[in-house]
Amino acid sequence: MDILSIIALLGGLAFFLFGMNIMGEGLERVGGGKLEKTLEKLTAGVFRGVLLGAAVTAVIQSSSATTVMVVGFVNSGIMKLGQAVGVIMGANIGTTVTAWLLSLTGIEGDGLLMQMLKPSTFAPLFAFIAIAITMFSKKQKTKDICSIVIGFAILMAGMETMSAAVKPLANAPWFSQMFLMFAGNPILGILAGAVLTAIIQSSSASVGILQALSATGAISFGGAFPIILGQNIGTCATALISCIGAKKNAKRAAFIHLYFNIVGVVAISLLFYGLNALFSFDFVNGTITRTGIAIVHTSFNVIATAILLPFNKFLVKLATLTIKEDKPTGDAPFLDERFLNTPAIATERSMRLTAEMAEISKNIMFKAFSCIKNFDPQKETDILNGEKKVDQYEDILGTYLVKLSAKSLSGDDSNIVAGMLHSIGDLERISDHAVSVLKVAKELHDKKVSFSPEAQEELEHLIAATKEILSTTVIALNKRDLILAQDIEPLEQTIDDIKAKMKKHHIKRLQNGECTIELGFIFSDLLSSIERVSDLCANVAAYMIEVADDRLETHIYSHDVRKNGDNYRQKYESYRQKYLKM
Repeated sequence: MDILSIIALLGGLAFFLFGMNIMGEGLERVGGGKLEKTLEKLTAGVFRGVLLGAAVTAVIQSSSATTVMVVGFVNSGIMKLGQAVGVIMGANIGTTVTAWLLSLTGIEGDGLLMQMLKPSTFAPLFAFIAIAITMFSKKQKTKDICSIVIGFAILMAGMETMSAAVKPLANAPWFSQMFLMFAGNPILGILAGAVLTAIIQSSSASVGILQALSATGAISFGGAFPIILGQNIGTCATALISCIGAKKNAKRAAFIHLYFNIVGVVAISLLFYGLNALFSFDFVNGTITRTGIAIVHTSFNVIATAILLPFNKFLVKLATLTIKEDKPTGDAPFLDERFLNTPAIATERSMRLTAEMAEISKNIMFKAFSCIKNFDPQKETDILNGEKKVDQYEDILGTYLVKLSAKSLSGDDSNIVAGMLHSIGDLERISDHAVSVLKVAKELHDKKVSFSPEAQEELEHLIAATKEILSTTVIALNKRDLILAQDIEPLEQTIDDIKAKMKKHHIKRLQNGECTIELGFIFSDLLSSIERVSDLCANVAAYMIEVADDRLETHIYSHDVRKNGDNYRQKYESYRQKYLKM
């Protein structure tokens, strides 16, 4: 094997890994994270977890990525440790799909049909068509589908290049001797497979390399078998690295992955080599093909799952003994950076945290309103602590969303992330206004003064309307309810009308001497803070609707709704009748 063959081998490997990455990303974008979101909502038994784990991994083409995702779910408390076991087992089965795709490169035959079935024939044609469509298409979904085809073509080109580059090894005595050594000493083969896979952090890629080497015809079943077993252990390296700095349960999930593969390798090794010692299987010394490697890879993972599935609680116990019990942690907002490599899940988690942030802002605003009539020191503490917590949410979400926006996002997720970046600032400002209302309430309490009965009655109408707009905003945000979000703009306009009417009445009271100038300033500050809350709620609703419409221009949205919306006019009149009773 000369220097040119080595260069060709490295180039083929680069194409292979790049194509796998492109194809995986394209599949994930086309799926829109639906499978991952289903995985996140997993609540049923271990067997269902196996099926879902296999399905997700078959799509994203990486058991390591699925396992890292599971580590993130367990770390965030979304998934229990017992649920993670089935998903991890299924991930090992799902990752074998790549080996079957690569086995297509071993198709032989001179007929037209057989030639057309070869990836070397159809992959370049598909790549040309996909690139042409990508250049002229404006739809992101179409481009994502084309990227899957392009990735597959690059993957197959890399496989063909590697296979051609290693063919001279068929005549190299050292190459045959190496695999004879692995056949004679399976432990060495297992270690070699584990180390190679740990280095490139992908069992699919390392199995693909072995399939390329099998093109030499110099690799026996006995030499390849222990390497394939070792490759399944080596793939655990990614999850083990990802759990560094994670919570105890997340570390346990990574160790469950490791123990599953180690116990599986030990059990199947004892079974296979024990039976071989008794019956001397002829195929052990025979040459293994690419399809044969795919069969062994799949069989190992299916059999290991069948053996260990009934003992899933044993794996949990083993991981728990390895990583001792966790200490209780605080309730600070948490976003796992592992999910950044799975943008659909990261977006979903960010949306949940944004909804939590909105709920806290709403609750402290409600408490601030109650302090106007009956000041409560405990509520004051709750409001101030809540405002600090909302600030914390904004910092964490803002940093996370900026990192997420730099990832390869689908069109929908990109718009949602942009909308959240806008919204978290408005939600934080609502909490600031809660503190402003609290200050007014405290001033009234400390000075032992109160508004006139007429002013208090008007204020109750304004507060009731503001409570409704806050509650509606939080529910709409939580449920992503666009119909409900459309009710917020007419309610905001009604609140503006209430404030304008209250100001007129307030000026009359000042002119008639029914209100002091000092109380007048306090009243005006209070009205401004409350009215501003409704504006911020309208902003959040507008961002939600604009994200759905694929545009982020809230001022244009508000103008269009008011000018052309029949629903807006009906809702506006309904809210006026409900709250403008002054």
